Amino acid sequence: MPDYVLGVPRYANTAPLYHFLEQGDGIAFRYGVPTELNRWLLEGSVDLSLVSSYFYLANADKLRPLPDFSVADLGPVYSVNLFHTRPWRELRSVALTTESATSVRLLRYLLEADGVEPEYTSEQGGLELLERYDGVLLIGDRAIATYAGLLERIPESVHQIPREFSGPQGGRLWVSDLSMRWYERTRLPFVFAVWATRRDEPPPPEVVRRLRAARSLGLGNLAAVAGTEAERLGVPERLMQHYLWNFRYHLEAPDRLGLETFARAVGLPYPGDYWDV
Repeated sequence: MPDYVLGVPRYANTAPLYHFLEQGDGIAFRYGVPTELNRWLLEGSVDLSLVSSYFYLANADKLRPLPDFSVADLGPVYSVNLFHTRPWRELRSVALTTESATSVRLLRYLLEADGVEPEYTSEQGGLELLERYDGVLLIGDRAIATYAGLLERIPESVHQIPREFSGPQGGRLWVSDLSMRWYERTRLPFVFAVWATRRDEPPPPEVVRRLRAARSLGLGNLAAVAGTEAERLGVPERLMQHYLWNFRYHLEAPDRLGLETFARAVGLPYPGDYWDV
């Protein structure tokens, strides 16, 4: 039999889910950014994948998620950031990541809710884009590494984490954490991704069992996972460990409510049905 293929984003915030999951014994990985994984799952080139929550909601007639897996966060996430040189309510132009549909849709919703309607352009890059745009949306490893590069030192407390820095040409650089802005508006977690399959192809129970076992090991050995990811990205290990322990990986009731609230906010149905596995 061919291997059962898992779609995996090679991001630090998903590493606790698969760091201890070995390929082999019928399982293979295919790595990609969220927009690639979304497409591959619908095409059938992966069997079970982490997919963007917005993509899942927009394709709920074709996809069905596992009942107890998520990449979610309550409050600041640190890796879905709008870096901007004009105040939030004065933004005129924003460069958007091409890696994630969910983060882009969340940004649009948050700005629209505050009556802000900038011009959006999809473009790859980093802070150099601020030479041409008021803001740039970065996600995942690029966002956390960019933010770490702005810090002069690692704060001792989460309450000391700065959100404003010296910007180009003597100006200011703000970092708006989209998950925190969602929390301030809703007081709910934000679900960035779920594990899902195509609706007509139930996940094998043994694969789900191995995923749960790997997650337990990952969360139980978070320092080891953080050390590996910190070295890969070149960021301080203490910062990476704080970053990872902030996530919610079990799609609990508050996370499901946050997902349902996001669906309503962007005008999509929330089916609320999950695999019973």
